[in-house]
Amino acid sequence: MATFKITVQKQRTDGYWPVYIRVVHHRQPFYLKTEKIVDNKGLNKSTKEVKDPFVRKELDKVIVNYIDRLNKVDTSAWTVHDVVRFLRDNAENVCFSDYARKYAEELYNQGHDRNAKNYTLALQHLELYAGTNKIMFSQLTSTFINNWIRSLMQTARAKEMYPVCIRQVFRQALAEYNDYDSGIIRITTNPWPKVNIPKSDTPQKRAITMEQCRAFFSAPLPENDRKYPLSELGRDVAMMILCLAGINTVDIYNLKKEDYKNQIISYERAKTRAARSDNAYFQMRVPDILLPVVEKYRDKSNSPYLFVFKKRLTSSDSFNANVNIGIKQICKESLKMKKEDLFSAYTFRHTWATVAQNECGASLSDVDFALNHSNKTQLARTYVKIDFSPAWELNEKVVNKIFFTEEKSNDHVDVEKSSFEKFSFKQLMKGTLYFRGKAIASVEDIGFNNVNEIIAKLMAKVPKNIPVRSMVQIRIENKDKGQTKDYTRVIK
Repeated sequence: MATFKITVQKQRTDGYWPVYIRVVHHRQPFYLKTEKIVDNKGLNKSTKEVKDPFVRKELDKVIVNYIDRLNKVDTSAWTVHDVVRFLRDNAENVCFSDYARKYAEELYNQGHDRNAKNYTLALQHLELYAGTNKIMFSQLTSTFINNWIRSLMQTARAKEMYPVCIRQVFRQALAEYNDYDSGIIRITTNPWPKVNIPKSDTPQKRAITMEQCRAFFSAPLPENDRKYPLSELGRDVAMMILCLAGINTVDIYNLKKEDYKNQIISYERAKTRAARSDNAYFQMRVPDILLPVVEKYRDKSNSPYLFVFKKRLTSSDSFNANVNIGIKQICKESLKMKKEDLFSAYTFRHTWATVAQNECGASLSDVDFALNHSNKTQLARTYVKIDFSPAWELNEKVVNKIFFTEEKSNDHVDVEKSSFEKFSFKQLMKGTLYFRGKAIASVEDIGFNNVNEIIAKLMAKVPKNIPVRSMVQIRIENKDKGQTKDYTRVIK
């Protein structure tokens, strides 16, 4: 156990002596400087022991606190420097706000701009709730955190996202500040085992029908005296999103002139670029219908960026916000839609995916590929030269279906059960054969054109020991659409 003594070392030129607390542990000394000083009257010069009663009273309290804290840990393997570090640093002295800001800044420097913004927003809300921008780790108790989460319960997504961000920062700090091998614990509390983080609300499907798409793009723009009307911007960027396989607004905003060659746009998806080994690289052919819009916004100056959006709007966030305002203006003023039904930029990304699958017969894997989603084969994408033309062909089908036909969207909510047999040979199907509740055969593959083909393949696998005229059950799943339907057959 360490021992303590109030003492001095060297006299200052002004005649006063700075006061130290000498710490000795395993015969190793260390002098902790205090804010106290004494003159010659308050010092025993022969022993250099402080005798000033006021100084001793204050520092005795400090020593009592040190001893109390050291009694709660095992210091047998510590050096004197470990003891001093433990005494100097504790949860009350570690600022969570400063650490969280540093954490977000590091994310930003690593290129995780969107994540950095989410962590910053979470911290700002926590500080607003706490009433200070200097939240200490010791303040983050389970009661405090749970009460803060209750204040978020009226939000759809922040009630889960913000606490998750704060928890991640806290866990990182525990790993950095606490040395569990040596028993040096700077952050002594961990509220998270007693905190229940709620799930965010499941967002409603944002896709609209092909008829609604046609109505939106054919609607007259609201009258406006601005040089660059937001409604026109919203309509044109929505057209870009829909005709470029659901490209995100941030990627449109960041496109450079070198990214557009021979009617092909090449880009790295900002949302997942830093998290994927292939940098989320993708190429999309610009369909002819979109060429006038591309030319309309091309930057003709010496700017490196493809579109003029960089000059007119300061960031991708403000660009997205203005696009959404313009889209909503058309919905509200031209289409007379209710507030809760207004479209956004993301509506057209969802719509592209829905039309691709439900109207053009694409599989979910085809849709994911064209949307540049992360997938299980992303490691292979770093070795294989990818052929993006299947996504171009699917994009052309979607564009043609929406803009060059009068076909109506299928109401898949109502017809899924009755039209289960109608599926694409590209879709992944699974069939399982049951007898007396036990699965006795299965098949899972693409290439089936109808249910009968799957059933025939299963019936060919019926074991010979099952009696003739016995009944078996068959469950068929459309893995891409998440649909299931059951059948029965009699063994012949």
